[in-house]
Parts: sequence; structure tokens; C-alpha cells
Amino acid sequence: MKIGILQTGDAPQGLESHGTYPDMFETLLAGQGFTFARWRVNAMAFPASVTECDGWLITGSRHGVYEDHPFIAPLEQFIRDAIARDIPVAGICFGHQIMAQALGGKVEKYQGGWAVGPTEYDFGGETVTLNAWHQDQVTELPPGARVTATSPFCQYAGLAYGKTGYSVQPHPEFGDGFVGDLIDARGRGVVPDPLLDAARARLGAGPDSAVIARQLSDFFKAAHAERQQTVK
Repeated sequence: MKIGILQTGDAPQGLESHGTYPDMFETLLAGQGFTFARWRVNAMAFPASVTECDGWLITGSRHGVYEDHPFIAPLEQFIRDAIARDIPVAGICFGHQIMAQALGGKVEKYQGGWAVGPTEYDFGGETVTLNAWHQDQVTELPPGARVTATSPFCQYAGLAYGKTGYSVQPHPEFGDGFVGDLIDARGRGVVPDPLLDAARARLGAGPDSAVIARQLSDFFKAAHAERQQTVK
């Protein structure tokens, strides 16, 4: 199964040793039987068609989905077109937010501030610790969206759209090492120091990224198998 990674942002300068965002997702999903292709949609490099891959994964970004960037509107249309064709789409952080916006929800800069570093989420009764890095969040659900994960800070931390859409607000692809470096490269002067210091103190146990890797893998494979039955 071929997964197309739609890159919507770039890791901060100086953190190249951790790889690009697509590198991180390929590592997260390694060993699941997928092949990958990449498009830098933030540079307006889009696939020719939603059928070019069997599934799509939208990365995180420093941009806000409500901001005026050239790639936002075509990416939203791409999401709608893929889901209309029953081609699975998954989104992480910015990807989670732009899927919600494209499908009729609302995303805003959250008045409660930032979530940074290891954060606990409730996935249907299972507590999962994942690294977060966001101030924006989904504040109104799109029609038909189902909540799959939540936290006291982020009410809509995980969403499902039937069998063809999956998204989460936290970053399963971010390891503790990357977040520690991110605190120094991008955090200081942007995120309040007490939040950054508390996040750094929580690093070390490692996130439960394998839980989301399994969820993503199962989602892509199940949606693809169902579409294969439908189009025969």
C-alpha cells in the first residue's frame, strides 16, 4: 500500500539531525508494509490526482490553518476530493486541524494557551501519552465527525470521519529528543518559560507512539481494503 505524505511545514533550522517531518512519519510507520511518496504542498507541490496513492497523511506545520497561505485552499479541496472518493486521509496536528476546517469545523487560537511536551490523552478509556506542541485547536466539530480522543486541555484531540478520515492533535512522530531540542530552537520567547520547563521535566519516559502507529496502520489498511471491494 502506497501512502502519500503531504508535507505542510519544515522542522526548525538546526534540528536537521532528527530528519524531516516525512522522515519522522516513515520511521513511525516502518515495518507496516507501506511504501511512501512525498509532496511539499507548503511549496505548492501537489499530487496530480487523489488517486496517485492509496492513502494520504498530512503533517504538522508552524502555520495556522486559518492563515492566508496559497496552499491552504487547494489542500482543503484535496482532502474533500480524497474522502469523496473513499481514499483514506490521516492528519496530525496541523493535519488534524485542516481536515476539520476543510470538512466544516472550526479551528482557533485557543485562549487557554499552549500544550507542550508529554501530555496524557484519553483514547476511549485508554490513557496514551504523546508529545504535544500547539496553541491552535479544533473548537467546533465538522458535521459527522466522531471524537476518538480527548484531554482536559484539548476537547477534540482525536477525530474520525466515517471509515476514511483519521486525525489526532498530538505528535506521535515526535520523540523526546526532538521535543527537547524544539524547546530551545522554537520555544523560548514564544511559549511561556514555565510551560517549557515543565515539559522538559516530563521528558525521558518516551511517548506511546506505537499506539498511534498501530491505529494509523489499521486505519489505512482497513479503509484501503474496503475501497478495493467497492471499486471491483
